[in-house]
Amino acid sequence: MLNCYSSWKYVFLSFIFVISLLYALPNLYGEDPVIQITGKNGNFASQDISDNIKKALKQNFIKYKDISIDNKTIIVRFNNTDTQLLAHKIITKTIGKKYSTLLNLVPAIPSWLSLISARPIKLGFDLRGGVQFLIEVDIDSIIKKIQDKNINSLSYDLRKKAIPYTKIYLSKKDSLNINFKNFKDLNNAFIYLKSTYKDLSLRNNDNNSISAVINKVYLNKLRENIIQQNIEILRNRINQLGISESSIQRQGSEHIRINLPGIKNIAQAKELIGATSTLEFRLVNTSVDSNLISKNIVPLDSEIKYMTDGQSVLLYKNVILTGDHITYSTSSIDEYNNPEVDITLDSIGGNIMSAFTRDNIGKSIATLFVEYKNSHKKNSKGHEILIKNEEIINIANIRSQVNNRFRITGIKNFNKAHKLSMLLRSGTLIAPIHIVEERTIGPTMGRKNIKKGLEACLCGLISCFSFMVFFYKKFGLISIAALIINLIIIIAITSLLPGVTLTMPGIAGIILTLAVAIDANILINERIKEEICNGYSIQKAIHKGYKNALSSIIDSNIITLIKVVILYTFGTGSIRGFAIMTAIGVITSMFTAITVTKTIVNLVYSNKSIKTLSI
Repeated sequence: MLNCYSSWKYVFLSFIFVISLLYALPNLYGEDPVIQITGKNGNFASQDISDNIKKALKQNFIKYKDISIDNKTIIVRFNNTDTQLLAHKIITKTIGKKYSTLLNLVPAIPSWLSLISARPIKLGFDLRGGVQFLIEVDIDSIIKKIQDKNINSLSYDLRKKAIPYTKIYLSKKDSLNINFKNFKDLNNAFIYLKSTYKDLSLRNNDNNSISAVINKVYLNKLRENIIQQNIEILRNRINQLGISESSIQRQGSEHIRINLPGIKNIAQAKELIGATSTLEFRLVNTSVDSNLISKNIVPLDSEIKYMTDGQSVLLYKNVILTGDHITYSTSSIDEYNNPEVDITLDSIGGNIMSAFTRDNIGKSIATLFVEYKNSHKKNSKGHEILIKNEEIINIANIRSQVNNRFRITGIKNFNKAHKLSMLLRSGTLIAPIHIVEERTIGPTMGRKNIKKGLEACLCGLISCFSFMVFFYKKFGLISIAALIINLIIIIAITSLLPGVTLTMPGIAGIILTLAVAIDANILINERIKEEICNGYSIQKAIHKGYKNALSSIIDSNIITLIKVVILYTFGTGSIRGFAIMTAIGVITSMFTAITVTKTIVNLVYSNKSIKTLSI
């Protein structure tokens, strides 16, 4: 029978509509302004702190929606941002410097929607506002670090080859200079180093010295690797800290731009992404008398470092392993109820540690915690000067060979162990970073953009409604109904997909697909009118109209999808956002324009003797 679906098809389509409506519903509830309170330096956000906050807000007659504790973080919800900002001052004063506060926005959906994991659409930076950083990567510090390592390597190799030199040092221009007594020693050294150190450009000087600088090819490759690795580490760190819908993009040769939607507290955001800390594993030098160490008389291959209690320890300069080889770390409690960090190394790090511990059983290995802290001073470029702070957190005796898994102890408290494990898990920054620009963008622009986008959608729907009803009567109304269902499905899919974020270009993509959907319905309606003019019965004309229009609709939408794939492949940022939303809209519009409208037509006209058609 023509124009009649089986009952299961009606049930299936009804189910899709209900599910879409259900998962699109959270977008009507909006977001609540919140203040998130977390502990720092070993302090936890406890119930006592929560009670103090409640008391302080009550005394100042500030109304709040709810206070809860989630994963050791206190979350205070408010009705509007004005109350949130007023409460922020009072809460900051109440809790003191042991805790940090973060202004944020969280979905205001009811609990019954949360049970089915229904969430509103994730809004991008241009719609939600937040914190924006422009970060400069300190490449020079890495170059200096490499040259410092080259000094140790060159001096060791020259001594090994019995080539005497008088002095080896690093000049102000990061050029490494080696002085010799005579030309013969210089020439022998030059021939040997030229064949061994391929990444260095060597030059003979007139004063019996050799200058060594890192060659440009290696330097450019190094610069590229540092930037890309820092971007990846920053992305992992932000994900570990629970900041969603962020964007991290390279800008220029040495800069990275970070957008953190929804966050308004710059100080807190800087603390989250700017932590520059790692671990170094070094062998303890026990061959030097403690009296000499106290007088700072130590061998050239060693240096003095300090324990957390201030005790001095002599370590070899050679670093066995760094945090770069750590693939996973987690904090826990040992058998003595003390905090510890369990570490897993990659294959290279595991091999290094295994070989080292095998060859050094009975010796002591130190875990050195290295952190760069802000000195609150600026250099000639206006950058914040970072001070390198080093502290031995653990000294262990090597009793047996270890593999890629081991643990470190000696950390002061569990919160520090947790923070350290999180930073190691997300990755250690390859090079220190400087925040050269910071901006807070409020939600006002976002609200305007969303409002204008909704107004554009509404104007488009009204225009389509007027056009379709005027030209196609009842079939025009059916097309408009399918268009509304299409919009609901797009919103539901965008809300459900975890990696999709709605931006202003994304709204443009939605509006474009609504126009595409109407084009398909116009094509179907015109085909039906043609078949009626060709003398077919109403039922036959409807059937042939949908059938004959199908190939044209599919062809045109496939062409659009190909364009979308090209945009997504070669585009970045907002262009990709536009491509994703257009792709979703094209797929849903094909479904609604063909299947949904046909379903409504079948419900209205099937099993009926029709002499005239309202089209």
